[in-house]
Amino acid sequence: MEREEIQGLLRQFPGKTCVYYKNLVTGARVGIRETLPMVAASVIKIPILAEAFHQIRTGEHTKNEIYVLQEGDKRPSCGCLNRMHAGLPVTYEDLCNLMIVLSDNTATNILIRLLGGMDRINEDLQAMGYGTLRVNRLLFDREASARGVQNYVTAGEIGDMLERMYRGNLVDPESSADMLDILKEQRLNGKFPFRFRDRIRIAHKTGEDEGITHDVGIFCAGEPFVLCCLGNETDCPAFDRFMQDIAWRLYEEQGG
Repeated sequence: MEREEIQGLLRQFPGKTCVYYKNLVTGARVGIRETLPMVAASVIKIPILAEAFHQIRTGEHTKNEIYVLQEGDKRPSCGCLNRMHAGLPVTYEDLCNLMIVLSDNTATNILIRLLGGMDRINEDLQAMGYGTLRVNRLLFDREASARGVQNYVTAGEIGDMLERMYRGNLVDPESSADMLDILKEQRLNGKFPFRFRDRIRIAHKTGEDEGITHDVGIFCAGEPFVLCCLGNETDCPAFDRFMQDIAWRLYEEQGG
């Protein structure tokens, strides 16, 4: 798909919409508002995952260390830890998997605290070269959200993070491979993977909230590619259909 065609399709949606695409073999890319900061919803969990693996590499945490779930940790919505009993032991690696595979908000907030808080995460993201990715509040913090405090991503920076993961350059090769494996197990598959069934693996992460819908990922096709679609203040069902369609078209145009 050419840039002009994608731009034309995006014009039908209200609010803010962004697309970033890169063929990881040929280097062909299309970026439309890819530097625009967008309210992240659960896509922010990818940078948190990167920081979690960074702190394994530095020796600050290990995959097998145990955290004991507290009643006060529990947050509603996505995931399962909010339905588990207080006192449940979970490993650091469990928290990483739950945060991505089930988009678990409780696991995410626990990790943010274990990682040293938002300032530490943002400092390390800055050191990785990401000037816009920002963790500014915990997940499901309604009070902070009401004050306008949000987490932010851009399509381009998330796309770069995914490419570095694919090439083994995010933290280190072993960590990159582990993060890709986690993203491939994503269970929220109504957007990019909708038309694919079991045709290919897609390592991806969705995000959604009121007026917000995203999907970002790596398509493990004959010619692997990165695709990031972000929508804020938009028509979510319509933009979801756009994400389903563009993912399939890009896959077909590259020969599957």
